[in-house]
Amino acid sequence: MTSCVLPGSEPDGAGAMMRRGACPSLARPMQTGDGLLVRLRPAADGLTPAELKALAGAAVAHGSGILEITARGNLQIRGLTASSVPKLAAAIGEAGIAIAEGLAIETPPLAGFDPNEILDPRPLARALRSAISRERPALTLAPKLSIIVDGGGRLHLQDVAADLRLDAVNREDGLCWLLSIGGTARSARPVALLKPERVVPAAMTTLVELSTLGAAARGRDLNVGRIRARCPFDGTLPAIAHGASPLPPAGIHDFGHSGLVLGLGLAFAQTDAANLTAFVQRAEELGATEIRLAPRHGLLVMGFSSEAAVVAQSVAHSHGFLVSCDDPRNHIATCAGKGACASALMDTKAAARLLVEVGPALLDGSLVVHLSGCGKGCAKPTASPLTLVGAPSGHALVVNGTASVAPSAYRGENEIRSALARLNALVQENKDAGESARSCLTRLGTARIAAAFEQG
Repeated sequence: MTSCVLPGSEPDGAGAMMRRGACPSLARPMQTGDGLLVRLRPAADGLTPAELKALAGAAVAHGSGILEITARGNLQIRGLTASSVPKLAAAIGEAGIAIAEGLAIETPPLAGFDPNEILDPRPLARALRSAISRERPALTLAPKLSIIVDGGGRLHLQDVAADLRLDAVNREDGLCWLLSIGGTARSARPVALLKPERVVPAAMTTLVELSTLGAAARGRDLNVGRIRARCPFDGTLPAIAHGASPLPPAGIHDFGHSGLVLGLGLAFAQTDAANLTAFVQRAEELGATEIRLAPRHGLLVMGFSSEAAVVAQSVAHSHGFLVSCDDPRNHIATCAGKGACASALMDTKAAARLLVEVGPALLDGSLVVHLSGCGKGCAKPTASPLTLVGAPSGHALVVNGTASVAPSAYRGENEIRSALARLNALVQENKDAGESARSCLTRLGTARIAAAFEQG
């Protein structure tokens, strides 16, 4: 827990409403279309089966029973009320679950377990959190500001954006950390290559600079030259090297002597407490000892033998979880949608189920179809080849853009099935042998895609 003063998260009552721009928490729940929502980051690396069952039970007792895992691997509980939030907090406390507060410092979900990581990032994350808590005067930082400390490995965080990044680098003269700001590993601006003993002072220098810029400042607002001049660095900045894409959550993953991990995905980022509890109960009987939350809406279950993992995977599938990388639901990004969000104009979950039914050619894994309830695009702020947006008149289609840009085509509210089916047919009828859906759509161009959507 840090002593940062985060605007919108001052501890003045568990039922206090969240200010705009802050992150929902037990102290500051967010009002949504289906009640209040809280977002939780467990302080420990993972949860025991008993702890996760306790959270599911609390979600039923005090909320709607709907739980979500966000794209960054945080847990959300929906359907709360002003009177039930304190009861949820009490239930979490009674279960002995510590919740991280303050500035988000993120490490890969299998940090300390993955034998493929360059080094364990958790000691550095703890040292940085301790340094932040000791800083006087306390830092004033943006509520959504985040730090990534990435030791590498098969479930690295290279594709997750952060205001400040510390990525492990293995050099001939020893291990170093690359400090960069404002983005993913590919897009962030590199500042300095640092020996381990210099990392915390350099990171604190960067955070103090952010604090001086004001409570709304983010990594993108920093001047790289100014930071670099104040951070003695220990070598030439390396050419930006990128590992393989991070391992998708779904599947049985063998980490050699470390053991097996059963990865699950939440279909459209959600599950209900009944299915979660039933799965976790059976997983515990099969030997599960720890469950970690993972980016990309995932759960990582540890402790299984190879035989038990296969059985648990089948149980998970029966309860609606994604258990393989080739499940077409992996390739749809949805927000909470109409009914769960006051801003949404489309039932995104229903649209997603419809897309799975009528659009298999679009879901070959070469692209992500973004279904957004409104123009904010919360589920996927970056551009997608196809983005369907809820609109007052029905549904809008954006080709190669974000939910906020001018749409390329419109369809009425009751015409979405035929529109999606026509997009699917467009790909099926025009795709060359071996060509992906993404390549086919790129070749066909915006005009043909828009025409198919409107004429479907």
